[in-house]
Amino acid sequence: MLTTDFVTGAPNWLDLGSPDPAAAAAFYGSVFSWEFESAGPEAGGYGFFQKDGKTVAALGPLTEEGADSAWTVYFQTPDADATAKAVEQGGGRVRVAPFDVMEAGRMACCTDPGGVDFSLWQPGDVKGLEKTSEAGSLCWAELHTPDPAQAQDFYRTLFGWRSENMDMPGMTYTVLATAEGGDHQQASFGGVVPLQDETEPPRWVPYFDVADVDEIVANTQGAGGTVIMPAAEVPEVGRMAWLADPFGAAFAVIKPQPPQS
Repeated sequence: MLTTDFVTGAPNWLDLGSPDPAAAAAFYGSVFSWEFESAGPEAGGYGFFQKDGKTVAALGPLTEEGADSAWTVYFQTPDADATAKAVEQGGGRVRVAPFDVMEAGRMACCTDPGGVDFSLWQPGDVKGLEKTSEAGSLCWAELHTPDPAQAQDFYRTLFGWRSENMDMPGMTYTVLATAEGGDHQQASFGGVVPLQDETEPPRWVPYFDVADVDEIVANTQGAGGTVIMPAAEVPEVGRMAWLADPFGAAFAVIKPQPPQS
């Protein structure tokens, strides 16, 4: 699972763009008991979700014209400019060219050939999230795309990702792993699946580790969110649910099944 020992190609940051950051902060506070800390007046409303005093995600206003509220996964790169160039050479699009975020790092906003948005983060003073794969934090990133094979080729060119297929009911699930970080299981951080129907948008979906999936589902509904996929047990994976906040940003929660000895 995902750790904070970030290597090239690992998800190392996660943020939410919202039309109402104050309301979004209140919602996620109710759901996950996150606390919101502003990055300061110079940050334009951007700030950090924290759990036990450690940053688990971030939140800011929508900055791109016509953008919908959504979670964005950032992937680590040692050179944001070179990776952004590779995005364009690979058939993707750079929506926001690389720029420095003060001393924190350098970033770019991109879209892959399947129409899925993601971002790049070249660490500076901010290395990445401070807590992962613990209750209330990011543990998995899942790509839903119209062409899984094309997507794997694209991201492999950018980051050198490894992939391994698993047979699951009704589909093939591809587990992704970074090029570094040990064997495939140790270095795995996410997966790729084909879109399930014509109504599902292509996107990266963040999964948050939780102690009680059903409690989080109830919290979500009580705070004005919606259930996309009800809580269910997935054999050899764990109990999970798909949810959305009041502004339509999708996320998933999972209580992972302990590894078999």
